[in-house]
Amino acid sequence: MKEVTEAFGLIDWGIVVLYMVFTTVLGERLSGKQATIKDFFLGGKSLPWWAVTGSMIATEISALTFIGVPGGVYAAQGDWTYLQWGIGSIIARFAVGYWLVPLYYEKEIYSPYDFMGNRLGEGVRRLVTGLFSLGAVLGASVRVVVTAVILKAVTGMDAMLCIGIIGAFAVLWTFLGGMQTVIWTDVIQFCLFIFGGLLALIWLWSSLGWEQIISLNKITGEGGTPINKMEIFNLASPFTEEGRALKYTLWVGLLAMPFQNFAAFGIDQLNTQRMFCCGSAKDARKAMCWSSVSIIITVIMLAVGSGLFAWYQVNEPSASLAAAFKDDTNNVFPAWIVTVLPVGLSGLILAGAFAAAISSLDSVLAALSQTSLSILYGREKLEDESKGKERVLQSRIAVCIWGVILTIVTLGLWQAYNSGEAKDLIGLAFGMVAYTFGPLLGILLAAIFLKGKNMTPGLIFGSCLSIFFVAWFRPEILTLLEGMGMNSAAQAILNSRPELASEWFFPINAGLTLLCGWLGGKILTGSSTEE
Repeated sequence: MKEVTEAFGLIDWGIVVLYMVFTTVLGERLSGKQATIKDFFLGGKSLPWWAVTGSMIATEISALTFIGVPGGVYAAQGDWTYLQWGIGSIIARFAVGYWLVPLYYEKEIYSPYDFMGNRLGEGVRRLVTGLFSLGAVLGASVRVVVTAVILKAVTGMDAMLCIGIIGAFAVLWTFLGGMQTVIWTDVIQFCLFIFGGLLALIWLWSSLGWEQIISLNKITGEGGTPINKMEIFNLASPFTEEGRALKYTLWVGLLAMPFQNFAAFGIDQLNTQRMFCCGSAKDARKAMCWSSVSIIITVIMLAVGSGLFAWYQVNEPSASLAAAFKDDTNNVFPAWIVTVLPVGLSGLILAGAFAAAISSLDSVLAALSQTSLSILYGREKLEDESKGKERVLQSRIAVCIWGVILTIVTLGLWQAYNSGEAKDLIGLAFGMVAYTFGPLLGILLAAIFLKGKNMTPGLIFGSCLSIFFVAWFRPEILTLLEGMGMNSAAQAILNSRPELASEWFFPINAGLTLLCGWLGGKILTGSSTEE
């Protein structure tokens, strides 16, 4: 997209650089003291709930929603059924706020994995920490790929270089001030995201008019009847091939996505670490429940996607842009920002998208550093205040190590994404976390309801079985086998598996892991659990 890279000039570059410097300096100034491990990982448990809410939303939204949702709506010709998944998200947040938060705040803990380890034993704590680490690396790599797509589209930079720059900044931000810096920089990205989304929507609305946008988002159905593609609800069965293609159905939103979001906000340390930064269970509940307002940003970006679909019907893109949109619809919004918005504004919005990816990544680095040190040293040694400065230094070293690992994994994922025909970023993001969210949720349910100390072998078996089950349905195993020259094995797997919408992995694998843990405890002890 030569015309896009040429439109992104020196002024835009200057704004990107200034914004990154400003955010880095401000985050360092707001980081506070870092004398103990509690200061570094929990912000001293003194952060206001509204700042934690903003940080949760910024991490959840990230560049994935900012770019992926408009691109997905454009590809689906204005379809809004993705919004149905927000129903499950809201249900899950309130369940976490009113059910899990009181359990987590009974004792001072650093993560849900401490809670599960206290109830099910040290072996389980190590298991869930390993599952989280795997899921965090896979999930974060998708967010970085999103930003690499943006930067490559508007600047012409090599995607590998973009990934390296994002990783370096993420390590720097986390290294400077731990969770204090992470949360305050997230709040800045949250404000800029809202500004960018509203600016784009108002620009499209004022240029085209809402009535024209709606009319251009209609398609002609059978018998010449106009069909409004901006409808929200889809009652198609998620188990059919049609449901697999559409995947955004009401049944998935009501029955499957609450499990995914309950794991995301109640078990994934990426979000729960923010919750633990609040000074009380009451504030943590407020932060969690009020984060539901992120649905408003999703609605804004859906509207932007419909506006873009209408815009490029009125203003036909050039041949090069049309080819780029056909290759990857995630190019649509970045290209529109650069070629339509005034110089300077485009730089500011894209700087926000760039910084948002970094803020998501630094959150993951902080969480990975904390959980890995907890496993390495144990709770008592980790919290030893006499070695506070030493532990903080070790935490920063862990951040650097995880930063390198994440960057390497992202480079591999970029290669797979760039060589694939289907470039659905949202589907890729949910597919990556599907490997671990189900088992983590099953283990949490075992910790709450069963509390047995002899379920570790069963839970390990159930977790491995769940991961293999996801791999059977996901395309990653096919790509791996084909890369190894095992095309016949890849084809055999493809022919043997039935049709199933991938969103059902979350409740199915949670139940599978819980059942294996219960049976394992019963076999080993003769009675499965303590009631």
